[in-house]
Amino acid sequence: MTTHGTTLVLGATGTTGSRVASRLAAGGHRVRAAGRRATTVAGARSVRFDWADPTTFDEALSGTDRVYLLPPIGSSEPAAVMLPLLERARTAGVRRAVLLSSSAIPAGGPATGQIHEALPGLFDEWAVLRPSWFMQNFTGGHPHAQSIRVDGTVSTATGAGRVAFVDADDIAAVAVHALTDDRPPNTDLVITGPQPLSYGDIAAVVTEVTGRTVTHRQLTYEQMRDHLASSMPVEFAALLAGLDRAIAEGSEDRTTDTVHRLTGRPPGTFRAFAERELTATAPN
Repeated sequence: MTTHGTTLVLGATGTTGSRVASRLAAGGHRVRAAGRRATTVAGARSVRFDWADPTTFDEALSGTDRVYLLPPIGSSEPAAVMLPLLERARTAGVRRAVLLSSSAIPAGGPATGQIHEALPGLFDEWAVLRPSWFMQNFTGGHPHAQSIRVDGTVSTATGAGRVAFVDADDIAAVAVHALTDDRPPNTDLVITGPQPLSYGDIAAVVTEVTGRTVTHRQLTYEQMRDHLASSMPVEFAALLAGLDRAIAEGSEDRTTDTVHRLTGRPPGTFRAFAERELTATAPN
């Protein structure tokens, strides 16, 4: 990799954005770390950026030549705000855009699928990251982590369906290559962990690692939708519950070599992640 201009990292204090920003800075790349509060990020220049406030767009984009794109949180139709930003970005001199999407959403699909479809027509250099479900969903403030702490359950409508959960560290490593390699990917990159696991398997590993019994509570699509709708817009809840239903039907039961091919090392396992991240928070 060689040093380029400046990379704008949206969501620079979030799960993947913080990791992308720190890896870029550690590699000697200039980084503009964007967030609603312009929080200080080590090694980067912080700038305010808010999807709900288009007046923040131009300052964030100024002087950048590539951008790491995270969609607005909780939006089922992000194209309305993202496409105008991308038009501005192209005009401002951004040459490469890397979008964080999902393994469950193809080009032209719902939500970020619309941005995925538009990206090649906007930039000559681009990539769409399509990671599987994050291992970090079982830590911090994610609903799965909260329910594990509160009552020792993980609720989904996935049945016995399996997912090759992926560590956000591995997603960030792929993102940095997509942003900085001399040859742009110009494709989508499905990013998975090394092994498909059911939520029952996940519960068993968490139980073994933490010493606290955790079980998988299986819901119907309708139950999951209504459960999620208590804390988010019903349209987005229906989208997420639908993804669970697709998992139950086998949509995510796969692995890819993306992490190894781009980084030269295998992706981390869920057990290694759990031993690193969950034992420190296990109850007495």
